[in-house]
Amino acid sequence: MKYLHTMICVSSIEDTIAFFAVLGMKEIRRYSSEKGRFTNVFLAAPGDEAVPLELTYNWDPEVFTESRKFGHLAYAVDNIYDTCNALIAHGVTGTCRDHSPLA
Repeated sequence: MKYLHTMICVSSIEDTIAFFAVLGMKEIRRYSSEKGRFTNVFLAAPGDEAVPLELTYNWDPEVFTESRKFGHLAYAVDNIYDTCNALIAHGVTGTCRDHSPLA
């Protein structure tokens, strides 16, 4: 298993980037989807680009509760189906999804 990134939902990309810039993080890539109506911005500390923080901005207005701001932790595994079945067998509930990496 390999840790990939953590995602949080944000209401302002610019304000959030400015906040994390104070901590020394810089934008390393950006992806927007007109069809999905969202923008993803990946930030990382210098020298730590392999484990970015993903900011997700949904274009349509959304009110965030405290629990809604956190999005997900992303891991790469050898076989998503085996991993999900093992989690289910141990009583873990939630969603397993197969995501292709962004180019």
